[in-house]
Amino acid sequence: MAEESGEELSKVVKQRIERNRQKAIILRKSKLVPHPYAKEHLYSEDTTTIKIGSTKYKDTGGGFLLEENTYEKPLEIVPDEAPICEPDRPNCVSCNKPIGTSWLFEKFSFNCCDSCKDPEVHKLITKTEAKETYLLKDCDFDKREPALKFIQQKNPHNHRWGDMKLYLQIQVEQRALEIWGSEEDLEREKERREEKRVMAKSKKYEKKLKELRKEMRSSLYDRTQGGPHTHDFGPETYNEEEDTYHRKCTTCPYEETFEKM
Repeated sequence: MAEESGEELSKVVKQRIERNRQKAIILRKSKLVPHPYAKEHLYSEDTTTIKIGSTKYKDTGGGFLLEENTYEKPLEIVPDEAPICEPDRPNCVSCNKPIGTSWLFEKFSFNCCDSCKDPEVHKLITKTEAKETYLLKDCDFDKREPALKFIQQKNPHNHRWGDMKLYLQIQVEQRALEIWGSEEDLEREKERREEKRVMAKSKKYEKKLKELRKEMRSSLYDRTQGGPHTHDFGPETYNEEEDTYHRKCTTCPYEETFEKM
């Protein structure tokens, strides 16, 4: 009985081995199916990129191919300014010859050719400095006709700040003369504003000093009576030069100067 059962077991094992072998053969043949695309349309650019026709696929290594996004941003075409035609060529203010090429004319519409351009004469100035030097407002640059041209550059002090606006200093000076009339009038206006600023600063200082004196004097009280002192002021006196009033307490050395509205 033991021998018969051993023979039957070996037959069962052999049958199972044969079935597994057939399955392995079928699975192997399924993996060897030829590629559906023709060979002339299929080639590999590298170990991970495959191009089929006009489409690129990326081998992710996970058992599937990922189509690459080959979209490219279209080029932005920035048209240059129209060249200076022969009838429109102005004369240079320095050499009085027709302008051929001019950076100043291209950027600032200033009639000066590149050969006559002088770094000491044709300086650039920031908008902030121009407003302080020539007492100009924002509307004098942008709203007043013709509007002054400018170029923009990165701020050298901090790249996180906004771009600087650079103007041609000669044009800024001409605009200032249009507004103030002459250099003498501009200097007089500067002096007047400086005097006004100094006077305002002086009045502010005197006002703070008066307030401080009042606070210190009002904090005095009669300690002998054990309570706060109440001032008993005498007659007021008027100072015409300073337009102020003065009065003194009759029971303590407290004095105060004040103004009346």
